[in-house]
Amino acid sequence: MTLAALVRLRGAACGQPPHLSPATWQHGRVTAATHSTLFPRVPDSADAVLEGLDPEQREVATALHGPVCVLAGAGTGKTRAITHRIAYGVRAGILQPSSVLAVTFTNRAAGEMRGRLRQLGAHGVQARTFHSAALRQLQYFWPKAIGGSMPRLVDRKIQLVADAAAACRIRLDRGELRDVTAEIEWSKVTQTVPADYALAAAKAGREAPRNPAEIAQLYSGYEDLKRDRAVIDFEDVLLLTVAVLQDRHDIAEQVRAQYQHFVVDEYQDVSPLQQRLLELWLGDRDNLCVVGDASQTIYSFTGATPDHLLDFRTRHPGATVVKLVRDYRSTPQVVHLANGLLAQARGRAADHRLELVSQRAPGPEPVYAEYTDEPAEAEGAARRIRDLIASGVPASEIAVLFRTNSQSETYEQALADVGIPYQLRGAERFFDRPEVRKAAIALRGAARFGGNDALLDDAVDLPSQVRAVLSGEGWTPQPPAGSGAVRERWESLAALVNLAQDFAAAKPGATLGDLVAELDERANAQHAPTVQGVTLASLHSAKGLEWDVVFLVGVAEGMVPITYARTDEQIEEERRLLYVGVTRAREQLLVSWALSRSPGGRANRRPSRFLDGLRPGSAATAGRAGAGGAGGIDRGFGGTPMAGATGGGPVRRTQRTPARCRVCGRTLTDAGEMKLMRCEDCPSDMDEGLYERLRDWRADQARLSGQPAFCVFTDKTLMAIAEAVPDDERELARIPGVGTRKLNRYGADVLAICSGQKPGREEDRD
Repeated sequence: MTLAALVRLRGAACGQPPHLSPATWQHGRVTAATHSTLFPRVPDSADAVLEGLDPEQREVATALHGPVCVLAGAGTGKTRAITHRIAYGVRAGILQPSSVLAVTFTNRAAGEMRGRLRQLGAHGVQARTFHSAALRQLQYFWPKAIGGSMPRLVDRKIQLVADAAAACRIRLDRGELRDVTAEIEWSKVTQTVPADYALAAAKAGREAPRNPAEIAQLYSGYEDLKRDRAVIDFEDVLLLTVAVLQDRHDIAEQVRAQYQHFVVDEYQDVSPLQQRLLELWLGDRDNLCVVGDASQTIYSFTGATPDHLLDFRTRHPGATVVKLVRDYRSTPQVVHLANGLLAQARGRAADHRLELVSQRAPGPEPVYAEYTDEPAEAEGAARRIRDLIASGVPASEIAVLFRTNSQSETYEQALADVGIPYQLRGAERFFDRPEVRKAAIALRGAARFGGNDALLDDAVDLPSQVRAVLSGEGWTPQPPAGSGAVRERWESLAALVNLAQDFAAAKPGATLGDLVAELDERANAQHAPTVQGVTLASLHSAKGLEWDVVFLVGVAEGMVPITYARTDEQIEEERRLLYVGVTRAREQLLVSWALSRSPGGRANRRPSRFLDGLRPGSAATAGRAGAGGAGGIDRGFGGTPMAGATGGGPVRRTQRTPARCRVCGRTLTDAGEMKLMRCEDCPSDMDEGLYERLRDWRADQARLSGQPAFCVFTDKTLMAIAEAVPDDERELARIPGVGTRKLNRYGADVLAICSGQKPGREEDRD
C-alpha cells in the first residue's frame, strides 16, 4: 500500500475515537506539562489515552503514519503530545513497543519520557539520547562489523587534547584547552575533518580561540593520539555508528527491521551528524515524527541548526504539520512579553515563529526594575525573593537567570546576606571554580611574600596589586574576543578585580591580607546547594525548566545581547536566548538591569535593545506583524488547513523568495552560486582588474593578521564584489559574505579599491 493510501486511511486504521467537545479539554482536563500528579491512573484503553488532549495535541497523537512535523511553542505540552502519541499507538495495537525509538538530547529528558510512557501503559518503548542509542548499536555490532573488542570510551577528552598539544609543542592554558576541545567537538558533529577546519570555521563565522591552522594541527594530533591509544570519544560513537550503517547494508537492514517508527524531540537542536544518523536509521521509510521550535535554537555554537526542522516539509512534501500554540505554562502577561520579543526578530527562524496563546488565568504584569549598579540589582532581587518566600512562595519555585556564569557570585552573596538558601544549576559555585581557587592561592601568596614579588613593585594601591597578581593568572585589561571557556575564565578573574576595587573603596587603607580574609569569609558564608533553595542558573542551563517566579537579571546592552555577539545571526540567537528565559516563568516575571557595574561608576549602560517597545516608556522597534502563525494542522497531500487556536482562519505560511540567477533566472541552491547571484556557468561581468587588486589587498591583510587568505574574504566574495562594484557601505553590506564584522574591519579599504583609490589613506578616502 502506498504512503498516501496509508495516510488517507489513518482515521480508520487507528480507530479514530469520538470527537471531544471543547468543554472536555478547556475546563480542567488539559493540564500543564509539568503539573501532572506524581502517580496518575493508567488509562484503561487506547481511547482513554487521548482524553484531555486539545485538538492539536490530539492530532499529533493520532497521526501515526507518514512524516509528521510538530512545531511546538514553549509551554504548549509537546512532551505530553508525543508521549500520548506513542502510548496511543501502542495501546491501540498499531505500534509494537519494541519497534519504536524515541530520541532526545539529555538523559533527564529521556528519563522523563520513559516515565510518562510507563504511566500511560506503554511499556517496552525505547526512549534514549542520540548517543545512548548509537552506543548500544555500536557495542552490539562491533564484533560483526569490525571484529575484536570495541575501544574504550573516554569520558573527558580534555587530557587527550592536552597531550596532543604537548606533542605539537603548542602551549595551552586550561581555558584554551576547553576552547580547543569545544572546537574539536564542533568539527566532529559538523563532519569536518582537520584539513578542512580553517575553511569550515571561517564559513560558519566562528571566533577561533587560536590560529585556525594551529587548531587544525591540534585536531589532527588528537585524532592520531586516539588511534595510538585505542580509545574513542563521545562524538566517535555517532561517527562510527554512521560509518557502520553506511558500509554494512546487512547491519543497516537489521537495525531498520528492529526500529520502524521514530520520534525526535527538540529537533531544532539536531546537528548535521545526528541528522545523518537519523537518515540511516530511517532508510527509505518515512514513519518519522519530529518536534521542535526554531525560536528556541540557542546552541548553534555546538553545531545545532534549526534548518533540518525548517526544511522538513521540503524533504517530506506530504508531511502532516501541526502547530502547538496553546501555552499552558505561563500567564497571558508573560506570554504577551514573549510574543513581543519574537515580533521584533529577524531571520529565518523568525519567519517561522509561533504566536503563543495563554490558556491560564491572568496574572501580574512583568515588573521592570532599574538599579544604579550591579550590587544594588542583586540586593534588590534578594529583598524581593525574601518577601516572596515570606508570602508563601516556595524557594524552589523561584529562579534567578543570568547571561553568564560569572554573574552568579554577586547573587550568591546577596542571597547569603539575607539568609536565603540557593542552588546553582549548570555552573560551579563561584569560589569552587578552578580559576578562582588558583587566583585565591596566588593572592594569599602575594599577601604573605609580596615584598619579594617584583610584580608588585609598581602597584601603588590594593586594586593595582590585585590586577598585578591576577595578570599572572590570565587577567587582562580588555576581555578576550569570542565566547567560551577563555571568556568565562576571564570574567571570573575580572569579578575578583572588581571586588578588590569595591573593597578598597569601602575600606580605605585595606591591605592585600585584608582582601584575602574577606574572600575566605565570603567563601565560608555561602550555603551548600539544597533542593529547597532558589535556583541560580544561566539562561542556557535553564532550557527545559520552569518556575513560578523568574528574575531575569542583567538585561542590559553588552550582556543581553552579549558584547561579542556581532553578526545578525548572533544577535538573533541572543534574542532567542532571552525568549527562552521569559518563557521559563509561570506566573511572575521580574526583569532588571543596572546602569553601572559598581557603586559610584559611570551610569553609561542602557536596557537591552530587545526590551524596546515592550517595557513602559520605551520607544517601539518596527515589528513583524503577520510573521509566524497561529496554531493549526496541515495534514499534507493537499489537505485543508485547520483553523488555528485563535480562530483566525487557515494557517498562514511565510513564503521565502527563492534565490534566482540574475542572468538566466534559474533557482540557485549552491552556496557559492547564491553568493554570486548567478549560475557558475552563466557569463560574468566581473571587473578582472578590480578582482586582481582585491586579491593582492587580501594577501596583504592575511599576512598582517597571520590568517589564511580565505579568512579575510573567500574568492567567491571577492568575485561578487568585483561584479557588483559597490559605491557605499550599504551596497557592500548586501553582498553575501560581507557581514557586520568584516564590513567594520575591511569596508573602508574595499570601497577605496572599488573607487580606484589605494586603501588605508585617509586623504584618498576623503
